[in-house]
Amino acid sequence: MAVVRFLIPCFVIGTDIAFSCQNTDDIVGASSPGDIVIGGLFAIHSEMLHPEEHPIKPVIQNCAGFEIQIFLQTLAMIHAIEMINNSTLLPGVTLGYEIYDTCAEVTKAMASALRFLSKFNSSEDVVELKCNYSDYIPRIKAVIGATYSEVSMAVSRLLALQLIPQVSPASSAEILSDKIRFPSFFRTIPSDFHQTRAMTHLICELGWNWIGVIATDDDNGRFAVESFGVQAMANNVCIAFKEMLPAYLSDNTFHTKVDHAVEKIVKETRVNVIVVFMRQFHVLKLFKKAIERNVNKIWIASDNWSSAVKISTIPNIRQLGTIVGFGFKSRDISTFQDFLRNLHEMPADNNKFLHEYIMLLSVCAHLEYHDIQACISNQSQDDLLQNAENKHQIWKDDFLNANIEPGFIHSTILAVYTIAYAIKGLCKNRNCKDPSDFTPWELLEELKNVTVIYDNKEIKFDSNGDMSTSYDVLLWKEIDGHMKITTMAEYDPGKGGFIFEDEEKKKAFLDLKKVQSTCSQHCTPGQMKKVTGSPHTCCYECVYCPENHYSNQTDMDYCYQCDNKTYWAPVNSSTCYSKTIHFLAWTDWFAIFLLLLSAFGVVLVLSISVIFTKNLNTPVVKASGGLTVCYVILFSHFLIFLSTTFFIDEPTEFKCKTRQALFGISFALCISCILIKSLKILLAFSFDPKLQNFLKCMYKPVPIVVTCTGIQVIICTLWLIFRTPFVKQNFSISRAIILECNEGSVLAFGIMLGYIAALAFICFIFAFKGRKLPENYNEAKFLTFGMLIYFIAWIVFIPVYATTFGKYLPAVEIIVVLISNYGILCCTFLPKCYIIIYKQETNTKSAFLKMIYTYSSKSASSAAVSQISLDSKSSSSQATVSDSCKSQKNSVNGNSHFQVPGQALIKGKALPKNTARTMARKRLSSI
Repeated sequence: MAVVRFLIPCFVIGTDIAFSCQNTDDIVGASSPGDIVIGGLFAIHSEMLHPEEHPIKPVIQNCAGFEIQIFLQTLAMIHAIEMINNSTLLPGVTLGYEIYDTCAEVTKAMASALRFLSKFNSSEDVVELKCNYSDYIPRIKAVIGATYSEVSMAVSRLLALQLIPQVSPASSAEILSDKIRFPSFFRTIPSDFHQTRAMTHLICELGWNWIGVIATDDDNGRFAVESFGVQAMANNVCIAFKEMLPAYLSDNTFHTKVDHAVEKIVKETRVNVIVVFMRQFHVLKLFKKAIERNVNKIWIASDNWSSAVKISTIPNIRQLGTIVGFGFKSRDISTFQDFLRNLHEMPADNNKFLHEYIMLLSVCAHLEYHDIQACISNQSQDDLLQNAENKHQIWKDDFLNANIEPGFIHSTILAVYTIAYAIKGLCKNRNCKDPSDFTPWELLEELKNVTVIYDNKEIKFDSNGDMSTSYDVLLWKEIDGHMKITTMAEYDPGKGGFIFEDEEKKKAFLDLKKVQSTCSQHCTPGQMKKVTGSPHTCCYECVYCPENHYSNQTDMDYCYQCDNKTYWAPVNSSTCYSKTIHFLAWTDWFAIFLLLLSAFGVVLVLSISVIFTKNLNTPVVKASGGLTVCYVILFSHFLIFLSTTFFIDEPTEFKCKTRQALFGISFALCISCILIKSLKILLAFSFDPKLQNFLKCMYKPVPIVVTCTGIQVIICTLWLIFRTPFVKQNFSISRAIILECNEGSVLAFGIMLGYIAALAFICFIFAFKGRKLPENYNEAKFLTFGMLIYFIAWIVFIPVYATTFGKYLPAVEIIVVLISNYGILCCTFLPKCYIIIYKQETNTKSAFLKMIYTYSSKSASSAAVSQISLDSKSSSSQATVSDSCKSQKNSVNGNSHFQVPGQALIKGKALPKNTARTMARKRLSSI
């Protein structure tokens, strides 16, 4: 198999004291031999110097900006490896390390990564190009790093060629969770997905929605902004502006863009919260410029700089406002702090980073404590060569401890331990003192399933190679004149909530709500947002929720609709209210009035019954049809009055079915009995033989009443069987539910009323025909009036009932029932009662005989005058009258009980008085 070999070149990084590059070993920053070597990539320096704007030769230049925090991470890696070597975790096996400085540059990191890929025990640093690396043994077995996501992405793609495991303690870009593109990448921190979600939850909890974002224009910054944008959009948080600063400080436009970003912050007065995804040295430059412009905002820090001591010690940092950040959850690092205290005893021969730090500390030791770090960061390697001359080495014991960022230290130590536990699992049945006994890809498979016991807690990678540890919510707080980074709360990515240790910290969290950062004022409950013209949904007007709609939270996009059937809401409502159940209750004043009318009607019926019972044998009672008929009529009136009570109070199935049937049958019974009375009176005083014969045939009291009432019973029975009335909820009124009876079938209801109307119309015809009968017998006149009252009431009822709605709808029918019932009752019985009580002299048999005699005499005289008139006209008419008289004479001879006034004439002569009296007695007895 053909092999292509690549020689790893030596890049010049400095002069003699800066460790000039004579061979490839010179680019190693710190190293220690071991059976198994682990590589390390850390951005010890923040930038690479570029003397020329566009490089001509492929030479990596010197680096500048010594980063204390990153240097501490290299020391944490060394400390972890030493602890493992001094423990029983890997018995008989020692771990070695090779740590390289990436200078925050991808190109510098790639040079180091190429050396990682070089073949183990090769006399020259050669990377072989092969089709299959399954048996290939590279220089190192795994890599810790890199610091920044952009660097980790590039290195991971290169290491994936040989599937060398890479465990980063700081690279949090969400894209690195993609195992297709980065199959060998792991990290001991959560993905930026969790961080941006935590930031969004914080912003939402504090009521902010108009946010500015500043980030570095590299892969890490762009992916972080994209992830935050998605989370913000999902939670109705708008990004007012977004500024991207160059990733490299050597970029000529860096300072111009920083000025522009600060100017943007100053102009956007409604934006009081700024989210910053940047590296520490970028934040340092930005904040110095912001302090000059007197910017005062709330700054939300990403994990890159949330616990950066060198930023918290910037002069006048308190003027910037409040800084809230998210840092990785830390564990006990007391052993590492002890390691730092004894660091001055550690030889610096194989650790060029430590050597450089000691020289930088010596140069800057004369400064104030908080200025030392700035001095160290601002020294380039070339400047260090000049300033370090004639300087005595000075060591400050607590300076490194004061600059610790616990989250990164913990994640770095944890990264080393995950690799150590994976090696332990792989070396159970192998001799791992021989590096060729296993390959990196085998270690990678073991790493996917490894469980680390660290600080008495089990930790493992998820399917994306991430560790879902929690975040500390950090608050920069001024204490005794110095800015301190304190832990305010804990954010659990799994539960998605904040956990506070005590009420004081919770109060500090809630105090942040006092700052407003919104495009528009918050819409209160009862209002909804209405976007007007702005491309941002956070810029809106607040409008009231319409009727029957509500909003119960602030800043709602729309109002919820109430259940129209059972709930309602007024305009600008924050809740729905249960609709009031309405019906014609017993306690309603109008219902009480109607009940009093019904009760009075019942009393009236009972009073009439008493009066008629006491005067049972008087002519008036007898002339009214007798006590039986009167009792039946009065009982039907009683039932009609009783039926009105079923129209009041809460409707039930029983009431709905009973009220119309009871009313309809009772009214039919009443009209049927009145019809019998009308027929009887008309039959007694009829002068037309043909009509008299017809009435005699028709006059069957019991069958007529049973038949007429029975038809109504059949109608109501069929109605109740096939289309029975039921209780219905009427929702036509917005704020109330009206309980009412649905008649089931309007047709059946109409047939029932129509049948009563037909009976009443027949009664009306008969009563009208008998309107000229004797006064004491002339019920027909009052019955005619009673029927007219009935017709008028029910004719008016139809349009009123059809157009009325609400709880008083039953009252309409009650009123009509009472009017028609009172009308018939009063017209039928009150005239009789008047005679019985106030005209007792007329309520005698002799008075009645005299009245009938007078009526018969007048009727005979009228008939005689009519007969003479007819005789004068034609003889044929006389013959007709003569025949008629004969016929009536025969009727008299036949002892008929129904005598007619025509019998009193014999050829124009009046009958004797005794004959008229006899006829009157017979009529009285027949009635």
